[in-house]
Amino acid sequence: ITSKLMNKQEFITHIANQHDCTKVEAEKAIDMFTSSVIDAVGQGNEISLIGFGRFSTTKIAARGGRNPRSGEAIQIKAYTQPKFKAGQKLKDACNS
Repeated sequence: ITSKLMNKQEFITHIANQHDCTKVEAEKAIDMFTSSVIDAVGQGNEISLIGFGRFSTTKIAARGGRNPRSGEAIQIKAYTQPKFKAGQKLKDACNS
């Protein structure tokens, strides 16, 4: 399978065609889903959608690094990284 990067407008058209809805309805669904995931995961919640995947976060510890331009040693602050782990149905769809 050759992958193609779909932009938001192409994905809206895909959803509208697949589910027999308007592009406005499809865009609203995408916007509701993405903003809700961002809000929930941003609050530290995990979201598990069986078959699709799990949205969660992981803590990344502070560490030392180097400025690539100057070679100067710098300290990289700790931060929280969002994660997505694909579910089995999604994995199967990619390998069928």
